Amino acid sequence: MAKKDPALKYHEFPTPGKISITPTKPCATARDLSLAYSPGVAKPCLEIEKNPEDVYRYTSKGNLVAVISNGTAVLGLGNIGPAASKPVMEGKGCLFKVFADIDVFDLELDCNNKEKFIEAVATLGPTFGGINLEDIKAPECFEIEQRLQSMLDIPVFHDDQHGTAIIAGAALLNAIEVTKRNISEVQMVVSGAGAAAVACVNLFISLGLKRENILMVDSKGVIYKGREVGMNPIKEKYAAETKKRTLVEAMSGADVFIGLSAKDLVSPEMLLSMAKNPVVFAMANPDPEIDYHLAKQTRDDVIVATGRSDFPNQVNNVLGFPFIFRGALDVRAKSINEEMKMAAVKALASLAKEPVPEDVKAAYGGANFSFGPEYLIPKPFDSRVLYYVSPAIAKAAMDSGVARKEIDIDAYTLSLKAKQNGGRSMLSYYYAIAKKAGVDKRIAFAEASNEKVLSAALMARNEEICSPVLIGNKDDIIATAKKMDYSLAGTEIISPEDYSDLDSLVDDYLNKKNSKGTTKEHAELALKDNNTFATLLLSQGKVDGLISGICSDYAVTVRPILEFIGLKPEYKTASALYMISIKDRVLFLADTAINLDMNAEKLADIALMSAEFAKTHGVEPRVAMLSYSNFGNLQTDSTKMVRDAVSLAKSRNPELIIDGEMQADAAVEKSVLDSHYSFSSLDKPANILVFPDMQSANISFKLLHRLADARVVGPIIMGLNKPAYVLQKYSSVDEIFNMITVVAAQASLD
Repeated sequence: MAKKDPALKYHEFPTPGKISITPTKPCATARDLSLAYSPGVAKPCLEIEKNPEDVYRYTSKGNLVAVISNGTAVLGLGNIGPAASKPVMEGKGCLFKVFADIDVFDLELDCNNKEKFIEAVATLGPTFGGINLEDIKAPECFEIEQRLQSMLDIPVFHDDQHGTAIIAGAALLNAIEVTKRNISEVQMVVSGAGAAAVACVNLFISLGLKRENILMVDSKGVIYKGREVGMNPIKEKYAAETKKRTLVEAMSGADVFIGLSAKDLVSPEMLLSMAKNPVVFAMANPDPEIDYHLAKQTRDDVIVATGRSDFPNQVNNVLGFPFIFRGALDVRAKSINEEMKMAAVKALASLAKEPVPEDVKAAYGGANFSFGPEYLIPKPFDSRVLYYVSPAIAKAAMDSGVARKEIDIDAYTLSLKAKQNGGRSMLSYYYAIAKKAGVDKRIAFAEASNEKVLSAALMARNEEICSPVLIGNKDDIIATAKKMDYSLAGTEIISPEDYSDLDSLVDDYLNKKNSKGTTKEHAELALKDNNTFATLLLSQGKVDGLISGICSDYAVTVRPILEFIGLKPEYKTASALYMISIKDRVLFLADTAINLDMNAEKLADIALMSAEFAKTHGVEPRVAMLSYSNFGNLQTDSTKMVRDAVSLAKSRNPELIIDGEMQADAAVEKSVLDSHYSFSSLDKPANILVFPDMQSANISFKLLHRLADARVVGPIIMGLNKPAYVLQKYSSVDEIFNMITVVAAQASLD
């Protein structure tokens, strides 16, 4: 049933939609209210009346973009109307915020009349710092954008046109370089004549491509001089003097194919007819004009780009619009002109030639990217795009005279580097690692009949980040799947009572129990417990990881894991860690759930295993050992324990950046250290917080989770020989899915 679709659940729960409005000022007291509204609000109003530019000083206009559509050309869905387009526009708002920290109002206008649409949007100018037009059908979109830009003194940008063109332009420049061509001599075929195709052609001509070397093809065939069917003024502009009439004929001898049309239009025979070292940008989504693998099988000299993330050279608009608007807003640009678009093209093309840092490689499963046929443009999750593209846009705006504000580009670039979203990068890293291993990693789910667990497990199966092994009563699991309208086809189910190799698990149980009083009958009874059964499967290597805990107490679930999985030889204790993502910062908090009694040796173990976990997941660890005192200003048994733990950890790993004891504000706020404790070895704020006891750690992470809008992954049990994670009882499907992603990634890394 459609209502069970994961994409629909994502958009509906826990709150309908994907965006919300968050106040940036307190409004909790009578004084706050008097400042936020009457009478205090009158003062900035009067200042803006005297100097209209002060609207950027006293309001959010300078960081606010309108994403506006009438729903006439939504993705590949066509004219589905404004209401049906809203999920896409909200999604665009999410990307603006996540990638460039730009706020968005999405506006879906019930208006198919071009003149009325232009009039409606023009009246919104005073509200926004920029306008992103989206999913408006051609040819109206061209005139709408041009006229609105002439009417307004803020950037108006139709991303369907220029976004694709900018990314494709960067990829084309580099493909031309890789194949040692001269762009002025390139013969190009363009399949499609919509907004994106026309914008691409315009930009390619600006890059040096000759108009007479372009053949544009639509659903009626080649657009040629004298054609009468299906023409409009835009197509007339690109009508060619040619005898070729079909895409097959146009492809013969072509150097470059640009596809913005429909799937499977290009056959292997057509690809074989192209020139040596052909460049094929098959950008129809979700299915390209020719499948990537088919193209590479047909010709080993072909360079391929698509719109898909699972193939090299993804032409993805998210590489463009967030960063283009970021640069434009930060210099209060009046428009996004050709100079700015060209600056974005060149910045992206240049970045692809730079050595790829380890964190970017890690985010894509450790792949070794380097400039060439398989890496023409940066990856969407390359954090450097922000501080490559946005400064280029800002500089071009200033140089071309459309900026109202002059800024220092070097200082601006440094400020952008501080805006990176570590939480997004970390989660994408886990996902990429798990995705690379794919179905090779078998993850056991000890509570598979639980609706949330089963839903998350099957999501992981469908996204190929693991092969779920569902543990429990087979009839109960099937009944749950039927109730939720999920297919279990191809998914392994193991009922402990029917397991064919139960004797080996019994023997393993008896060996590890190491108790003369434990009988075979006791072991068989214990193995009827799904959690114990799944733990023994992991112990024997019959699965690669384990997820459990949502249906039982944490202590009950974790006990057999600690008993039967065992610790790594270098550690004497296990520890529970939470990864907390708060805006642009990722923190690791430990120990949150394992050690009731703490001593210096355990604390040192926890610090070292937390640092190891962070480092193997692409994070350079900086450990703060927390207390209620700073560096010995209070002499108690508990503060001495923390100081001793720091010394022990340093003796075992002299290279580790670790300091303490220290209070939490000194650990996370560098200015506190600089002002009072400049001798600290922490050169940046700590990203690993080790608490002196489980109580304070558990309280802290739950407060952050619930009150600070933090994204939480955990608890992750560290120190074990194999990855086994215990869920919190209140975990959502998304949180369970994140845990599955981490356990699958950990199974791949161990």
